[in-house]
Amino acid sequence: MRLRHRHRPYGGQRQAVLLSPLLVTVVITAVAFATPRQIAFSRLLPAAPALAAALWPVLPTVLLGAFCLAVMIGISFVYSDLGTPYTVAAIAAVTLAAAYASHLRLLREETLYQVRLVADAAQQVLLRPLPPRIHDIEIHSLYRAAQEQARIGGDFYEAADTPYGLRLLIGDVRGKGLAAVGAAAAVTNCFRENAYDQPDLTSLIHRLQTTMTRYSTTTPAHDQQEHFATALITEIPHHGNHASILNCGHPPPLLVHRDDVRLLEPTQPSTPLNLAGLLGDHYYIDTVPFTPGDQLLLYTDGVTETRNHHGTFFPLPDWMRRHRTTAPRELLGRLHTDLLHYSSGALDDDIAALALHYRPAPAPRP
Repeated sequence: MRLRHRHRPYGGQRQAVLLSPLLVTVVITAVAFATPRQIAFSRLLPAAPALAAALWPVLPTVLLGAFCLAVMIGISFVYSDLGTPYTVAAIAAVTLAAAYASHLRLLREETLYQVRLVADAAQQVLLRPLPPRIHDIEIHSLYRAAQEQARIGGDFYEAADTPYGLRLLIGDVRGKGLAAVGAAAAVTNCFRENAYDQPDLTSLIHRLQTTMTRYSTTTPAHDQQEHFATALITEIPHHGNHASILNCGHPPPLLVHRDDVRLLEPTQPSTPLNLAGLLGDHYYIDTVPFTPGDQLLLYTDGVTETRNHHGTFFPLPDWMRRHRTTAPRELLGRLHTDLLHYSSGALDDDIAALALHYRPAPAPRP
């Protein structure tokens, strides 16, 4: 499940916007015939095709301009001094310019549509849809890029059904632009390859560390300082009652265990990806209970660093306590809605979250 916040006119509002050039024409025509000639409202008629250029295709724009020209000629029969050649020429010139502007707008929209198709394909590769259930664990995901029209960013997540259990990855590349997206893709692809083969989380994080370091060496020198990532790997054995967590500088997950909400801070800090040369190659695994009925929320710092107009951070643990009994899909939907409401619709960072619910499937009937 991926949710994105967009402001678009729908239904009647959309129809009103599309018909606005025609409504403007009707209003100007009616006012021009109903008012004294000294006011000369008819000179506003070129505004109608100019407005149509932003909303309509080329042919309807030209037809509206021709209609405005006919209206101007009709007005000249009533007020002979208003239908001057200069006014008629102005309407014709604006109509031609509007038709050309409409043509350019359609070309840009087609180009933008193709770019979005490419971006959607890239998102499917980087953030492919997760299965809604792996064995006894329900999984739902939430992703929103900081930029309104963006499809992907520096946050990443993945899940793998391995012989060692369900393994999940969530992380955040520090940096912006295409370099951050490339680093996120490199780490995610490395996880997909090695999650099935590495016998423990320490071996797996070493592979991710090596991939991040190699990727950083291929980037320009002035960008290498930004190419590090926080990451959190979780392993839940099949039919087990615990979860193993390796946290490399990432925001701690929230666990709902027996109706109690816990913030799972690591007992010892582990090194973020690509910082082993500076901070040392240290990794520590914590084990927490995870039994049927429990829920786990993994997220990136874009969630906890969302601010309101007073500059206060979003109180995620308190929010989770109020929604600890909510199912994963509805939980992420409410989280997205409440983040937008809390920030007044101005989210400045990418947000990603995974919600897990340990709910064993019912035994088959004999």
